[in-house]
Amino acid sequence: MTNAIDHHVGKRIRRRRRLLGLTQQQLAQSVGIRFQQIQKYESGANRVSASRLFELAEALDVPVQYFYEGLQGSGESAAPEGENVAADVLSQKETLDLVRAYYKLNERPRRRLLELARSLDPDSRGENVA
Repeated sequence: MTNAIDHHVGKRIRRRRRLLGLTQQQLAQSVGIRFQQIQKYESGANRVSASRLFELAEALDVPVQYFYEGLQGSGESAAPEGENVAADVLSQKETLDLVRAYYKLNERPRRRLLELARSLDPDSRGENVA
C-alpha cells in the first residue's frame, strides 16, 4: 500500500526526470542504483530515504523541497490561487516537448509564441496581453 506523500514525491521525481529528458536508467546510474528502484520510487511503492532524496535532488538539479511542493498541509492550498492547470498535464510527453521547444527559442520568439497561445484561448479574448 502506498502512502500519499510517497506517491506525491514519486510523481515529482518522474515529472522532473521527464522534463530533463532522462530515462529511468540514466537517473538510476547517476545516483548509483538500478532503474527498477527508480520505478518503485516513481510509483510510490518504495519510500525514498533522506539521503537518496538528497542524491536525486542533486541529479535532477532541484532543491530537496521541490519534491514536497504542492502537498496539502495545515490549511495550505495545493495550488496557487488562480492556477487551474491539472497537475497531470505537466507530466504528459506533449507538454514536456512543448516546454523544451519553448525554452530553446530566443526571448522575442518566445514572447510572440506566448502571445499567440493566449490569443487562441477563447477565455482570454479581450484581455490585454503583456
